[in-house]
Amino acid sequence: MNCSPEKKSRLNQQAVGNIQFSFFDRQNEVFEVCECPSIVEYAVDLRRQRCDCGEFQVDRLPCQHVFACCANQRLDWQLYVHDVYKMDQVRRVYRARFRPLGNPTTWPVYHGPRFVGNPFLRRVSKGRPRMTHFLNEMDTRMLRGPMRCKQCGAEGHSRSRCRQRGGASAGATTQ
Repeated sequence: MNCSPEKKSRLNQQAVGNIQFSFFDRQNEVFEVCECPSIVEYAVDLRRQRCDCGEFQVDRLPCQHVFACCANQRLDWQLYVHDVYKMDQVRRVYRARFRPLGNPTTWPVYHGPRFVGNPFLRRVSKGRPRMTHFLNEMDTRMLRGPMRCKQCGAEGHSRSRCRQRGGASAGATTQ
């Protein structure tokens, strides 16, 4: 939704960067912000962690509109970062003790299925790397037409293999 000219004229003069606030309800933590260059309006609901741009819901990280709302109302933006991104969660994962694997010769024998890697996905250690992109119409030689010599104009060979090319080997003919 776009800001109407009437709404744009009565926008609060409070702005953070290129974001202006047209309406906010601090008790419910709901804001209506307007980006200035594109004049696009977004609704930001901090309590439900939603923004009309969609980045806040998808990434679970505050988007630029949330940062602007927090800066405008002097709120701590870190409250709106999902717990997955916080160092406490990372530390909690590594709090558990890991048992060492030990010597592989002392492991029990495995009797399950044997997995074989795909040889086409194996990295080649020597030579030029394999091509990874898919060919399209521009890449195929058949669509370009036959090779044409720039020296004599004949098809099927290049200038380097041309019989009419001047040089020591081309001039030597048997009589």
